[in-house]
Amino acid sequence: MRGIAGYVGRRNALSVLIDELKRLEYRSYASTVIAYQNGKGIESCKTWGGAAKLRVALPSPLPDVRVGIGYADCTVADTPAPHNVDMHRETGMRVVCAGTVDVPEKMRTQLVPMGTACRPLTEVGLISASIAESLRRGLAVRDAIGETVAMLQGRYALAFLFENSPETIYLIKNGSPLVAALGDNEVFFGSDMLSIFPYTRKFIFPEDGQICGLRRNGIEMMHLHTSRVISLKDRVAEVGENILPAQKAGDADVLLKEIHEQPKAVMDTVGEWVDDPEGLMDALGLRRDIRNVRRLHIVGCGSSYHAGLVGRYIIEKFVHIPVSVDISSECVYMKPNITKGTYFVALSQSGETHDTVEAQRDARKKGAFVLALCNVAGSSSTREADSVLYTRAGRERGGASTKAFAAQLAALCLLGMALGKRKGTLQDLEVETLKSLLFNLPGLIARVLGNEKKVRDIARMLVPSKGFVYLGRGINYPVAKEGALKMMELSSIHAEGYPIGELKFGPQALIRDGVPVIFVSPIESLDDEILHEITRVKAMGGRVVIVTDSPASVSKIADEILVVPSIHPALLPFLTVIPLQLLGYHVADLKRPTRQATRLGKGRNGGPRSPRISSCPQLWEI
Repeated sequence: MRGIAGYVGRRNALSVLIDELKRLEYRSYASTVIAYQNGKGIESCKTWGGAAKLRVALPSPLPDVRVGIGYADCTVADTPAPHNVDMHRETGMRVVCAGTVDVPEKMRTQLVPMGTACRPLTEVGLISASIAESLRRGLAVRDAIGETVAMLQGRYALAFLFENSPETIYLIKNGSPLVAALGDNEVFFGSDMLSIFPYTRKFIFPEDGQICGLRRNGIEMMHLHTSRVISLKDRVAEVGENILPAQKAGDADVLLKEIHEQPKAVMDTVGEWVDDPEGLMDALGLRRDIRNVRRLHIVGCGSSYHAGLVGRYIIEKFVHIPVSVDISSECVYMKPNITKGTYFVALSQSGETHDTVEAQRDARKKGAFVLALCNVAGSSSTREADSVLYTRAGRERGGASTKAFAAQLAALCLLGMALGKRKGTLQDLEVETLKSLLFNLPGLIARVLGNEKKVRDIARMLVPSKGFVYLGRGINYPVAKEGALKMMELSSIHAEGYPIGELKFGPQALIRDGVPVIFVSPIESLDDEILHEITRVKAMGGRVVIVTDSPASVSKIADEILVVPSIHPALLPFLTVIPLQLLGYHVADLKRPTRQATRLGKGRNGGPRSPRISSCPQLWEI
């Protein structure tokens, strides 16, 4: 995952850029680069670490500059040193890139006569060399950028500084999130709207193929292919304070803080609509066509995908219509058959997950009604959807999703309840019972969080483990998968989540003496078959940890028990996931006490990324 930022205006550009990059650190960036116009040319600074280390690396006091761009990357490398930052030096230009850009072989071939073949250039280096060659041939800056970008593929956002245009920053994007913003005689840009929020509320969202020129007195935007200037009169969106999330409030570890914020995230999400499901249908634009809903298709990545799996159980139970759930990246490539009457639900915390946005674009082209469940107003997913149901989790800074996952469960539960009431598959008494339970849910989550010391004691015993197996059945299976994901993300220990019935078809080979096997088994699913599987795991030498609301039922066969309160089966995932999040956190905390809260390496789709040269921060000097 990569992010870019920039500023031109009346303030000190370095101070603003450091602040912007710091606000992007919830993405777990590991290295940063900055470039700025110093009055005589372009100067740059690079460092391994976050914005605080960048500030130390810059001159003190900060130079008085007014134009600059920055870049941050979650580079995965064995040696955390500044030399992991790639840099190519000539003169006259700097380029930063977010996303993934592919340079076609034709461009590489064209650059061979210029001598670039003898240099180890990444994709951004080749882009820089191509633009430099176009400038040497006498093309104007915009035309040089356009000529090169027209040949590129992939999903990217590019920002350029030129020595011969010292007061201007140029931007262009294709599929990657990018936002510009207007202030008082100043202009900002970034990969994330929230990084700019403290400075202005007036945002512009460039579309693919539009070249933007940013100057302190405004933004000039034109089409790449037609060179037609685009009026900004109706393109400035004023975003309200309601999406600005709470900031970090002194906790030693922001991830643990966010785990403990889940009662509030659930309450804020359900509180808006739980008393008025009919109003929710109106707000989503579903009331008129609700009888025509034949099926739902949910997509998401990572924790959002797991929330979608839980949502399938909830919605099928409440609404009695089929629900399919796909990983967004797979949905993009397998091109599912979207038929009439399909409602497409896109789950994303940020609203900028490439594959999720791409999947919803494809669904809209096929005529589906697209509903975005998202945590960030103004994001790509919300702007391109037919309707939006917002989660109210606030900004997640911990890298691993916790409170956003809980808020997504709450939103899916609201959706299922509203659809069920409108279609007549939920009776009034059932709806009132669910309302009461949802209002009580934050208090029950808080009770589970109160058992954190017990979870840490178990984590201390499990720290030496080399692998974990998580098992669940029915609605508890995706919870098991989410628990395994949290263990992998936070502790870098291999973990797998499976349906309990699949244990005998391969996963049991992972179980040997001392391997922790975590069963998510509340009383409603605790039948003789599951008890038999627990006994088998014990016989194979596994260390059995059971998350349940009925400790008496498993006290004789469990090595450790994590108890949650009893509640309606559809709402159990809100409670059973909490001990698994805490377990992943505390195993990681005990394993590496000096670690940063979460230093996750995520690729363009949010998954692990292996080290490679071109994944390092790319600030290119031509």
